[in-house]
Amino acid sequence: MKTIINTKFVKNTFTLALMLLVTAFSVAQEEEEEKKKFSFSGSVDAYYRTNLGGLNKFIPDENGDVIASPSVPGTSFANRPGFALGMANLIAGYEGEKVGFVADLVFGPRGEEAVFGSPIGSSNIVNQLYVYWNVSEKVTLTMGNFNTFLGYEVISPTGNFNYSTSYMFSWGPFSHAGIKADFALSEDVSLMLAVMNATDFTDVNVFGNYTLGAQLGYSGQYLNVLYGPQGFGEQLNTTGSIVDTDIESTFQIDYTGGFDLSESFYLGINATYQDTDGFGFYGAALYPQIKTSDTFTIGLRGEYFQQLDEGGPVYFVAGADPDISVFAATLTGSLEVGDLTIKPELRFDSVSEDVFQNSDLEAEGSLASFILAAVYSF
Repeated sequence: MKTIINTKFVKNTFTLALMLLVTAFSVAQEEEEEKKKFSFSGSVDAYYRTNLGGLNKFIPDENGDVIASPSVPGTSFANRPGFALGMANLIAGYEGEKVGFVADLVFGPRGEEAVFGSPIGSSNIVNQLYVYWNVSEKVTLTMGNFNTFLGYEVISPTGNFNYSTSYMFSWGPFSHAGIKADFALSEDVSLMLAVMNATDFTDVNVFGNYTLGAQLGYSGQYLNVLYGPQGFGEQLNTTGSIVDTDIESTFQIDYTGGFDLSESFYLGINATYQDTDGFGFYGAALYPQIKTSDTFTIGLRGEYFQQLDEGGPVYFVAGADPDISVFAATLTGSLEVGDLTIKPELRFDSVSEDVFQNSDLEAEGSLASFILAAVYSF
């Protein structure tokens, strides 16, 4: 009887030890998996757009050459008439305890327009591609191609409330290539410093110049600064002599933030100023949003945009003053149906010069348009 008891005791002890070993191995494996996580996400979007009371088709002459086309706002994305495509966005990431990477690829019209400045080596599909190192709990270094830190809006439609984009976003930077350091100075205060190629040249440094960037954050409010030449400066000519092309550096300062005024009411804010030797723009926008239910939110973007005295990047009108101003109001609804978001949108652009054409091919200074967008995220 004693022998049997001892045998059972040994078996029970061995079984318990084996269970503990398996449990410890599983926990260790889970901890290792927590330290190194692979992620895959992205989005797909499409839309329908029409001008209200304006031209909605291309008009050719007798030779087939286009003499008139649908008017569009002077902004990026969602400007094609009728049913049109946005982009497919595929994002892969690997997050380790200390190091990781992000590979963000885009396909389709919106993606191609977003990476226009990086045609060398990327085939216009790389939106972001960077590696990072968490040097400590308070310091992170990032190197590669990353979307800009300036502005309220982003390239991906999943990151914006309005489907169409603002003037300030469209004519500010999209992306940068370089190295940046993020510092968590406290629970509320952050600092980022960066050295980068010229804006939107994310594959190669064509000009031999570098741009500096900085961001100071406090409790969700951010002050951003960009400074540097965006083209050729001193260079060698064919005889070997140094030629100064006298290019001026671009300076941009930008404020981005927002406040939860109640559980259902949010107010976003963006203000920016960009100047390159008198050529550039400034503006401000408010983004009030009211959540009416668990699945529906309505929001407005009201934007004022002003080109500088020497001109700006948006509208060029022969014989007109270069300092054209714009007021744009965009009313957007956002209905969530699972992972699908449906966005009906009314937009009104009013410009100080007659830059649009109506259906009678007459010039006028305002444009009303409607968009119905569908964005699926995963």
